[in-house]
Order: sequence, then C-alpha cells, then structure tokens
Amino acid sequence: MARKEFVSLMEENIWTLDKIAEKLRLDRVDTTGYPRQMMSILVRLHNGGRARLKDIARREHVSAPNLCAAFRKLEADGLVVRAIDEEDRRNTWYCVSPKGAELAQVAMNLFRNGIERVFANVSSDDERRLTDALRTMRNILKKVELNNE
Repeated sequence: MARKEFVSLMEENIWTLDKIAEKLRLDRVDTTGYPRQMMSILVRLHNGGRARLKDIARREHVSAPNLCAAFRKLEADGLVVRAIDEEDRRNTWYCVSPKGAELAQVAMNLFRNGIERVFANVSSDDERRLTDALRTMRNILKKVELNNE
C-alpha cells in the first residue's frame, strides 16, 4: 500500500511541477531574444560544463541534426564555443563562452524571479515545510541517481 501511495504522489507532484515549470517558461518567453529551447540548452551547458553534442541531444531529447542548427546560431552569436576532441576527432565538445555565461545567468535570474512570484503567497510556515521536504527530496533523488548510473 505504501509503495502505491508513493508512486501516486510522485506522479501527482511531477505533473504539478511540470505545470509550474510551464508557467515559468511562458513567463520568460522572448525576454532574452532566443527561443526557450536554446536558452534551456545554454543554461544546462553553463551549469553542467562542457559536453559532447550527442550527450546534449540525448539529455534534451532532440535529434543531433536539429541541435546542430541551434548550436550554429549560438556559436555565431558568440554564446558557445565548439572544439574538436583531439583524441577522437569524431567528437565535438561545446562549452559556454563568457558572453553565453552572462546570458545564462540572466535566464537563471528570470527563472528564480518567476519561482518567487509563483510562491509569493505561500505562508512562512508552508514555505519552511516545503523547503524541508524539497531538501529531503533532493538528497534522496541524488542517491537514486547515483544508484542508477
């Protein structure tokens, strides 16, 4: 019975968080001048460090050819830097340029401000309880992630 409730609560919370995330994405649209998906890629690359195109494509659930077009634009605008792997020339590494890091910070600040707006009317007590629950959830999810690598 406990497992069934756990699965149900996880499902419900994922859907709720997805709705909140969608609202945050809609609130930020066009504020940076780049499509949402490009900004998502830039922010994830900024947070995660350099990565290969195929790894980024898998993470973003986008085909590598479609991702190439986005990276050409990001590279042309000076937001990402591309480097061929000297050990395996079939691999291309991408990383955020200093200009890209600045834009990623702007996008992350917009996201954080959106979170503050969404939760502005939550009581101090509920915020404290939610913060504790999120901290616990983060710690458990990190363990789950490590066990599933």
